[in-house]
Amino acid sequence: MTEITILIADDHPIFRKGLRQIIESGSGMNVVAEADDGEACYEKARELKPDVIILDVNMPKMDGFEVARKLHDSNLSVEVVFLTMYKDEEMFNEALDLGARGYVLKSSALTDIVDCVRAVSSGQHYISPTLSDFLLNRRNRAASFVRSKPSIGDLTPTELRILRLIAESKTSKEIAAELFISYRTVENHRANICQKLDLHGSNALVKFAIEHKSAL
Repeated sequence: MTEITILIADDHPIFRKGLRQIIESGSGMNVVAEADDGEACYEKARELKPDVIILDVNMPKMDGFEVARKLHDSNLSVEVVFLTMYKDEEMFNEALDLGARGYVLKSSALTDIVDCVRAVSSGQHYISPTLSDFLLNRRNRAASFVRSKPSIGDLTPTELRILRLIAESKTSKEIAAELFISYRTVENHRANICQKLDLHGSNALVKFAIEHKSAL
């Protein structure tokens, strides 16, 4: 079995110690480093390139969401598990929008974390069982969105990807650079998306993308 390497980022040393002990009691898992703030976590992630990063949402210098965005922008191949004290649906959706495969409440972390790490390292999702309603709501919203906008199914994979990037407030120039296509091509795609979704007005597409970000 290949060893799973893990970085823990949390500003509470006692909690980190307990989490590390639990993780390393599981076979095939190795905590390669710890960090007590977001900046240190990002630097250690770049240096060590662990398989999984366990990120506290609330940390000094950079919060967990900021760290996840920087990891994504740096194209680091790492799975992210968010830890939080709060049962907050908006926070939950933001974490999943950022591509996190794991989302665990601190109150259940000591019992959930080993299964979570194993799941996300193999490409699966793991959500604390007490948050199952949030996941169901998210899926229902996505299904409702597709039903209410039948033309969404007519968007090409590239158009869907551009719509997701627009939801991240990326400009056409930034999207062109990220997708290695021309600015004019991005603008053509934006026009096609507006036509298919019956959107009108200079800001309609941006507003639509942001409002439906969690469903894209």
